[in-house]
Amino acid sequence: MQDLDYKKIGLKVGLEIHQQLDTSKKLFCNCPTKISDEDPEFIVLRKLRPTQSEMGEVDQAALFEFGKGKNIVYESPAGASCLVELDEEPPHDLNQEAVDVALVIALLLNAEPVDEIHVMRKIVIDGSNTTGFQRTCVVALNGCIKIGELKVPIQHLGLEEDAARKIEESKSITKYRIDRLCIPLIEIATGPVIRNPKEAEEVAFAIGRILRATRKVKRGLGTIRQDLNISIENGAIIEIKGVQKLDLISKIVENEANRQLKLLEIQNDLRKKLVNENDLKDDFIDVSEIFRKTSCTVLKNALSKEAIILAILLKNFGGILGIELCSNLKFGTELAHRAIFWGKVGGIFHTDELPKYGITQEEVDALREKMKASESDAVVFVADMEENAVNALKAVIERSKEAFYGVPEETRGATIEGITRYMRPRPGAARMYPETDVPPIVIDSKRISNLENELPPLPNEIIEAITKKYKINSKLAEQLMDSDYLGLFEKIVTEMKLTPSFIATILTENMKNLEREGFPVDQLSENRIYEAFKAVYKGLTAKESIVELLQWASKNKEPSIDKAIDDLGIGMLKIEQLKQIIKKIVKNEEDVMTKQPEKAFNKLLGIIMREVRGKADVKIVSDLLRNELKIVKST
Repeated sequence: MQDLDYKKIGLKVGLEIHQQLDTSKKLFCNCPTKISDEDPEFIVLRKLRPTQSEMGEVDQAALFEFGKGKNIVYESPAGASCLVELDEEPPHDLNQEAVDVALVIALLLNAEPVDEIHVMRKIVIDGSNTTGFQRTCVVALNGCIKIGELKVPIQHLGLEEDAARKIEESKSITKYRIDRLCIPLIEIATGPVIRNPKEAEEVAFAIGRILRATRKVKRGLGTIRQDLNISIENGAIIEIKGVQKLDLISKIVENEANRQLKLLEIQNDLRKKLVNENDLKDDFIDVSEIFRKTSCTVLKNALSKEAIILAILLKNFGGILGIELCSNLKFGTELAHRAIFWGKVGGIFHTDELPKYGITQEEVDALREKMKASESDAVVFVADMEENAVNALKAVIERSKEAFYGVPEETRGATIEGITRYMRPRPGAARMYPETDVPPIVIDSKRISNLENELPPLPNEIIEAITKKYKINSKLAEQLMDSDYLGLFEKIVTEMKLTPSFIATILTENMKNLEREGFPVDQLSENRIYEAFKAVYKGLTAKESIVELLQWASKNKEPSIDKAIDDLGIGMLKIEQLKQIIKKIVKNEEDVMTKQPEKAFNKLLGIIMREVRGKADVKIVSDLLRNELKIVKST
């Protein structure tokens, strides 16, 4: 992947940051804002359909989702959802606590609150909302923050309900749990003024800090999601959804800029070959017989299930499907993503990547002959039931025709590898219409004035206060501010006689190390971490054992921390046991005492701590060792 001159290619990036609010109840009902692992109280099966807007139009993104033909299953856990989430009861009035939090955030972002909040319906029929739409409202407009030398306009700040969480998906059914549905979600949209990948990450980081400063947002994986709107000169605005990790933002921006540049190069290549979209035809040819004796497992399995293998000719596309658009994403993969979504197939084969996958050169030659394909052409084929194969290849033809126009506008989903894949067409204005079940809310000047008088301190002020109050260095204080554990840190410091620097180091540096080592720390609840610290505080295990305890707890949800201490064998040794170990080591290390008496204590302490690591407090061991050395000397 080439290094880019982002100014030269005219890169523009805008952010949409979605953050769950930590309120006592949901946005339109009285259910708590919690995720539940309890068995569902109800299971509901539905099929959602698109509706026309007030202008009589049907949104293309909604039509796309409907075209998938899926049934939706909703699990409704007791205590975390109700009839409002199931769309069996009208929504309650807008949560005033959530409105106040949104207004505070707006003020911190120098935005202008609206005079009156009106709730709208935004059509969403992928199943993530039981209603077929998401309730959303604008709270403030025209904000601005400065990050370094960059002035970032905040175009709007909205309040909306979070979606249900997807827990299972197949070709015909998508299953959701509706515990997350209707949790208040703040949406912050910036202007497209970001000019390079690093800047995009810095802006998201700065806004995230301001959100955390309110102490009214949820923390942890899945509570914050960043969407990106990315374009380059002569490219298109691409909406990228669902970036959950901050450090992926710069990688995604870089990959998308490269992807659009490569698509423009493909467009130029096609023009130079004097070909046009009319050369691409929906001529589907059954090529099953060519592969009757194939060694390709995928094709053999398909034919054994009475599927067929259909092929199309992409005239003058030879070599183009193998072009790498960005890291780990080729143009052929773009075609495959369209085929998978529209045809419900497992994928596609194309001649730019063959022979491969057990497909021989002889089979490729026979395929080219059957399709009347020259060396400058590409052949794409799919193995599936006829209807699916036809729909998949129609999608391939459509995407190939779009190549003549450069970069198609679309919505793409972010992956954990930092690349993107096709999700759906970009939505239009037809997806929005007024919500008639929720009355408007007037925002008067007195309410704004009261909130202005109680604004929380800004991030830098919080870092300074942490440093001073808990007597820890500024680096640790900053790491706490940027972590998910500042509130937990303050609770542990208040309730347990453990040094603040020890607590802060475990919650920041050690937790990051555990994540890098592959431990699922995002699954550690605050209560679980609290119990690990409490075990140290109560003397059940040593400070040195807490990392090992957290490793165990991240992979074991059910057993108690007390049981973990027993299973790991890191319970504290009794005083008499320690005395015996110390006495034995002192006797075995007589040479240390005679040859280096001035260094004897520290050397012996090191040997003993290695022996009892995780099972004894160093202070207790030190006191017992001093006492033992006195006894030895006196005898």
